[in-house]
Amino acid sequence: MALPKIAVIFYSTYGTNHQVATVAAEAAKSAGAEVRLLRIAETAPEAVVNGQPAWKAQVEKVQDIPVVTADDMVWADGYFFSAPTRFGNSPSQVRAFIDTLGGVWSQGKLANKTFTATTSAQNPHGGQEATTLGLYVTAMHWGSIIVAPGYTDPVLYEAGGNPYGFSTVAGKFDDNGKAAVAHQAKRLVEVTAKLIG
Repeated sequence: MALPKIAVIFYSTYGTNHQVATVAAEAAKSAGAEVRLLRIAETAPEAVVNGQPAWKAQVEKVQDIPVVTADDMVWADGYFFSAPTRFGNSPSQVRAFIDTLGGVWSQGKLANKTFTATTSAQNPHGGQEATTLGLYVTAMHWGSIIVAPGYTDPVLYEAGGNPYGFSTVAGKFDDNGKAAVAHQAKRLVEVTAKLIG
């Protein structure tokens, strides 16, 4: 059986989604996948980023992680996206990357790949579910196959009970959250492995 190829793709302003993606990548590897941990490029003006020390520090922290490209999307059999919430949707950096994928999408190269997503927001009702569902709508346009965690393990309840994909308050990523993310990543690998035979 071929090893599933999983792209764990994240954008993180202050670090929460970077942490989520790191846990997801480790869990996917332990579940038997070939994994690429990839970041979405920062597109905010440098002056804006540098004006917030925590944001600047996060940009510097991820410099050694490769920036995701369309080629990575073609390579992968499945995608794990992690991104913060901005006004009930994914941030402009994420949308800008997605907007570069028209060429590979039009050739059907994003179709029949698995897709799952996680998010964070400033507060528990800051648009988390809307952000995850918005990413799933994009994946549906690609012809990807949504692999939501559902209620497939008790750890999901312990981490807040989100069946669409793990979500949390920014800056809060405890052991229950890590277990939920690991479960979601392993589920993605398992479903992807079944699809690729």
